[in-house]
Order: sequence, then C-alpha cells, then structure tokens
Amino acid sequence: MPAGVVPIGGVREGVYVVVEACLPGRPPRNAGVLLLDPATGRGWVRFRERFDDIADPEDAEVLEAVEEHFRDAMAGGAETWLRTLEDSCSNALRVGERRTVRVDAFTRVLDRLFDEHVEPVAADPYRTHLPLYSMRAAAGFVGEEMEPVVEDWVRAPEGMRLDRDLIVVHVVGRSMEPRIPDGSLNVFRLNPAGSRQNKILLIQRKGVFDATAGCTVKKYTSTKVRTGEDEWRHERIRLEPLNPEFEPWDVDPEGFAVVAEWLRVVE
Repeated sequence: MPAGVVPIGGVREGVYVVVEACLPGRPPRNAGVLLLDPATGRGWVRFRERFDDIADPEDAEVLEAVEEHFRDAMAGGAETWLRTLEDSCSNALRVGERRTVRVDAFTRVLDRLFDEHVEPVAADPYRTHLPLYSMRAAAGFVGEEMEPVVEDWVRAPEGMRLDRDLIVVHVVGRSMEPRIPDGSLNVFRLNPAGSRQNKILLIQRKGVFDATAGCTVKKYTSTKVRTGEDEWRHERIRLEPLNPEFEPWDVDPEGFAVVAEWLRVVE
C-alpha cells in the first residue's frame, strides 16, 4: 500500500481511507477521513461539519449525520466496518484506497489527514488544542536560557478542561511502557503542586550534558527522615521506570528539577 504523506514521527502504523461524496449532478468532493489502528482494531473518523456548499439541502442534512453513524458502526469493530464500506458503500459515498501512515497520536494524525485531504483544521489554543513540545524544549520552562518553542498544536483529549499550564510532550523510549507507549504524545501539567510521591513526572536532570538524556519521564518515590519537630530531609529520592526491563536510579535532591506532572496519553 502507498504511504501517506504526513509529517509525523511516530513509531506506530495506522491505516486510513478518504471518504468521497459523489452526489448527482455535482463533482466528487472529499467529505471525511477514517483512520484505523490495526494493532487494536480501534477507529477514528472525522467528516466535514457542513455540506450545504457541496450538496442540496436534503442531501446536506443526511450527510451531516454520517459521522455519528460511522462512530456508532465502528463500535462493533473499525476493521469490520471498513470492509463493509469497501464491499457495499452506496453511490453517494465512496471509500478510497487504503493507505498507511506513521502515528504518534491517532487524533493528531486524523487532524493532519483531514487538513490535507478535506479542508483546513483550525487550532483554537487552550480551547480545543494544546501546545506540543519536545522534552528538551519543555525543560525550558524551569529556567533554561532557551525559550520553549511550540512545535505544533494538538487536539486535546475529549472532555478535558484546558488551561495554560497544560502542555503536550513527545515522549520517546520504552521505559514507561505500557502506560506511556514509545513515541506517544502525552499531556503534562507544568508546576505541579502538592506531594510528588508516586507521581509520574517530567524531570530535568542537572549536570547531564547530553540534551536528550537530560530530560526523562519517571515515577518519583522518596523516603524521608525527621530532623526536628516539623523538619524532614530526604533520605533517598528514586526515579523509577514502569517497564521492568529498565533499572531505577537514585538522585540527589539538588540534582534534578521537576518540569511537569504526567496526566494522560493523547490517543
């Protein structure tokens, strides 16, 4: 199958098709995109919100309900639904050939494909979309000389309340699998408050000259000893991977800075 041209550096593979509206007396127009994860069988779909510019009012009303219909149908398996469309799609809607695409987050790639094949997708910062940073760029929030540069704006997970402390970070590596897949996009909160114990944190390691190795995502655990009536000191701070193939390590309290707290993966 030919590869889709989408500038995404993910490590997973998705399969997508473009859905075309073919209405009597009108030229064919791309109407939506269906994206599948072959590894899990899940699917994502996005259609035009309006069809009144490419269809008569009666047809437009029907087409505006297609996305919801596709979502309901994919609940029984996106691959099964796609095969059904390929075998028996009506003349009004046609499904294009399957194409493969690299994926870091399926919702992000869906936006990119929709933007490329159907119509531009407008990012609404901190209302529908969050800023994407590399881990190295995100470390700039704790006082590095470099100013963090937004790489892209990513659609936030559905139902999430957004504010300017939320960022999306591209996490590379297998040490936090399976919770955080290699190459995935993840939502973090800057300047987390409260106890750090057992939280997954984006950490900047001080004194590490390799810019990539200087930033890491790990679970934070610590043990403390009392030094006075209301005084404590850290006896040990440990950064722990979730993947048992990787080893934890201890850090000095002055040897790192917490950039942000992990909240969730962007699917």
